[in-house]
Amino acid sequence: MRVYVHGAGRQGRDAWPSIPNDRESRFASLDFTGPMDENVASLAALTPRDAVVFAHSAGAVPVFLALQARQIAARAVVLLEPGLYDVVRGVPVIEDHIEAMTRARALSRSGDLFGYWSIVRPLMFGGPADRSRWDEEREAAARFEAKQPPWGFGVESSAINGVPTLVVTGGWNAEYEAIAGVLVREGAEHVQLAGTNHRPQDHSGFVDAVDRFLASL
Repeated sequence: MRVYVHGAGRQGRDAWPSIPNDRESRFASLDFTGPMDENVASLAALTPRDAVVFAHSAGAVPVFLALQARQIAARAVVLLEPGLYDVVRGVPVIEDHIEAMTRARALSRSGDLFGYWSIVRPLMFGGPADRSRWDEEREAAARFEAKQPPWGFGVESSAINGVPTLVVTGGWNAEYEAIAGVLVREGAEHVQLAGTNHRPQDHSGFVDAVDRFLASL
């Protein structure tokens, strides 16, 4: 059994278009605007014992919290650019990102959504915020702003102790490489698949990398 946990963007099966259809696979549909404990409970209910759990970006947070609480018992975990910022606090590139996002959210909370987007768009999506495109981007900005940032949940890197873990990054962002480095020290394997940035699961070599990892267990 494989369980696929999406990040803060597309949900459910839509978040994994490159994954072959498999009637035994399960696809989480979580809500990152609501309480994290509800996501953890939803994930625990979805995940049978000894499943292989795949988690992308912010989806790694409820997976780790469920592992820490022993609400899931995975055979293996595959992490795609995991947003586990709690495990690398104090690293300058991580603190710079959190500080920028904190400033952005302070602007949105004061009613300045465009000010928020002026910080977040170049940081997360590439390219500057442009007033001439604001009408078409406002809804996307509001959706992203409503989601909780993936830190402050007490995630511990030791959650994967004893659980075979593969971390896949795209080699494009120092934050995810720093997170991968911490997980490697906990025993995880790390593979870089360059060319698809934050979605290494869409890389042509992803399936082979996972197959090699699972065959080694």
